[in-house]
Amino acid sequence: MADARVVQGDDALDRALTWVLPLGEVVGRYDELANVAVYVRPEMLGDSLQAVSAVAARGAACLVVDGALPAAIASLPLGLPVVELDLPVGFAALNRLLAERSLMQEVHVMRYSAHVHSVLAGLLHRGAGLTLLIKEVSSLAQHPAVALDARGHAVAHHGIDPASIGEISEAIRAASGSTTPDGRGHHDTRVVEETVAGVHWTCTASAIRLGKRFEGWVVVLASGSAPGPHDLARHAVVTDQATAIIGSEMLRQRSVDEAEERARGDFVQALVHGSFASRHDMQARAEYHDIDLTSTFAVFVAPGYDENPTVSGAEGPGGLLRLARYAASVLPHPSVRSYVTVIGDVLVVVRSLRYRDARDTEAEIAEFADAVSADLSRRRGRPVPVAHGTPAAGADQIRESYRQARVALGIGQRMGISGLVSYHDLRGYGVLELVAETERSRRFVEDVLGSLRPGSDLYDTLVAYLGAGGNVNAAARELDVHRNTMLSKLDRISRAMAMDVRTPENQFTAWLAVRLELLDHLHTAVEREINYL
Repeated sequence: MADARVVQGDDALDRALTWVLPLGEVVGRYDELANVAVYVRPEMLGDSLQAVSAVAARGAACLVVDGALPAAIASLPLGLPVVELDLPVGFAALNRLLAERSLMQEVHVMRYSAHVHSVLAGLLHRGAGLTLLIKEVSSLAQHPAVALDARGHAVAHHGIDPASIGEISEAIRAASGSTTPDGRGHHDTRVVEETVAGVHWTCTASAIRLGKRFEGWVVVLASGSAPGPHDLARHAVVTDQATAIIGSEMLRQRSVDEAEERARGDFVQALVHGSFASRHDMQARAEYHDIDLTSTFAVFVAPGYDENPTVSGAEGPGGLLRLARYAASVLPHPSVRSYVTVIGDVLVVVRSLRYRDARDTEAEIAEFADAVSADLSRRRGRPVPVAHGTPAAGADQIRESYRQARVALGIGQRMGISGLVSYHDLRGYGVLELVAETERSRRFVEDVLGSLRPGSDLYDTLVAYLGAGGNVNAAARELDVHRNTMLSKLDRISRAMAMDVRTPENQFTAWLAVRLELLDHLHTAVEREINYL
């Protein structure tokens, strides 16, 4: 084909070509002809111009005329590259030539893929981390490279200004269409164009998958003018081969991080429970986890599950721990450390405080609790309470601060409070807590509430009525019942308690009994958990 002539379509000669078919075989069909060259003999062209137009509409790569174009052909469809051969060669020879070229190209790609995989696998075997692996990806592609996790955050990069990596990563994540690609393509590789900070980038991105789970992207970035087809194909091979290697290293690193997180979580549980064998034991473990025991801490707790755990997206202890990590990561600060764990179905965050002044400390705690509540509420799609106790000056006071936070959370959940729940704001309960666990208090609760038990319909009606300040209509609206139904239930409650609950004095007595019962229940549950070894 050395003396072949391009009749038209010089600007489209970079189209991929993988197959050639004679015009007679493609006429009358409707399938796409991308990457397919259509062969025709000159003497057949005069009667086939309409068929050639249909072939062009179906996206044929080019039209190959086996010999000189007839002089009678005035024009051919625009947008279709036309190649005129100098001497007739026949379809069989042309087909064999293209098959050999395609096979050679496939062998070249396979060899290069094997080379890339071998180089990266060797680094992984020698214990190279993500930074060295992505550096080698950049070297193989001869362009900057970055690895993104499933949330689109850069976990390693090379050849990119660190100050702009966040903006570039966000642009790549957004341009990729979704953080969870559908994977319908064989290699799940895509090329996107983005302009960040005045620089045009051509990004070749391949999805990292471990089994069916999407883990992120490996991306090669070429700045300036768009790379040619050969460079783009090379970038696609590099990123596609790198996904398994980098995904394996990400999985290994996550396993290490989770093991360290579990060990740190066990230490945090020991802190909030105060269950160390000795002061020396606590100090030794704190030094291992790089925790300054002399800091001032605040303890925050939040419910791990809502009414439907599947909807919350936190199935199992691992999901709860991830949820706790997300909560602890809000409002980051270089001088602040957050330590997380899960106790039962309660998320626990122990966070060091920047300030020492009482007023500044109070504002700092409230700001963080509000931020955590907002983050959890957004993830859950419903309001989530976040409770905290008084600040702990040193590790020795963390146990008491945690106990206060758990009591505050229990009160907040029972009373339907969302957002920030401060133990200090519930100081009225703090006074009652001093007597709630006494035998005299328990006899008082039993005498007043009688057969009413928490969770029963009449008990919930009584709580709603007291919460409405004795307003029958407001309580009926809260419970979504008719006023007459509410009055009937109040009569039944009064008989069960052996006193008319509609009088102000008896309402106060009932209110006090309900609070004492709640505090006694919470105190028993928290103490049982804290003292459990």
